[in-house]
Amino acid sequence: MSREAATATKEPPAAAREAASSREAPSARDAATHSRDAAPPREALATPPRPPGPRKYRVVVADDHSVVRRGIRTLLESIPGVEVCAEAANGAEALYWVGRERPDLVVVDLTMPEKNGLEVTRLVREELPTTDVLILTMHFSEEVAREVVRCGARGYLLKSDADIELIHAVRHIQQHKPFFTGKLAMSMAESFVRDTGARNDNTNNDQPLSARELEVVQLLASGKSNKEAAAMIGVSTRTVESHRNHIMRKMDFRSFSDLIRFAIRNNLIQA
Repeated sequence: MSREAATATKEPPAAAREAASSREAPSARDAATHSRDAAPPREALATPPRPPGPRKYRVVVADDHSVVRRGIRTLLESIPGVEVCAEAANGAEALYWVGRERPDLVVVDLTMPEKNGLEVTRLVREELPTTDVLILTMHFSEEVAREVVRCGARGYLLKSDADIELIHAVRHIQQHKPFFTGKLAMSMAESFVRDTGARNDNTNNDQPLSARELEVVQLLASGKSNKEAAAMIGVSTRTVESHRNHIMRKMDFRSFSDLIRFAIRNNLIQA
């Protein structure tokens, strides 16, 4: 065999090499497409699309413990008409899935990495006012509950009560009613009795709240922000703030917790 023939058998023609290279190496467009379609944040799990049918009540579950997420998911999906559309292991992933899925409800742990439950609640309520938030926590605290309400969450549930009360809480929230864990509601009621017994509260009888003021109390105690309450009753945010300040002075409320207790005691909201 000649030297030229041997060389030809070892090295394919230039055109053949270029064709093989184009088959093996992705184009710049393919690489960009792959980058755009990269997987979502680590440990964030979405439910595969389902065939069209009756609209379900869609929920995102966010907790940094996978065992807790699975347990919550199992409980939620035992409720007819409810589906978990995504899971998240931290606050940033929760916001990612909320923005993508636009769920009806976010069940979020209070203490998570990257963004805690209060931060997630505040951002969700600002960006998607129609999405409700249920806070799950191991912490039994009236002060924490007050912050939860201020951030706009619809409910507050102890993890220790979740196996008994989670389904009940979701049903309340589906009907746009607030839900507080049973122990918290009892504590708030006892605190209300204790506080009112410790001070002269004649203002409650001498200066009853007007219908508009009661409406403001109901909205704020149920987790609405000043801006949301203003939009619902057709006034400015400043007017709602004025109503709130006037109510606090008129009823001698020393904190927002007093307002919540008053709302519960007078059946303006359901605990």
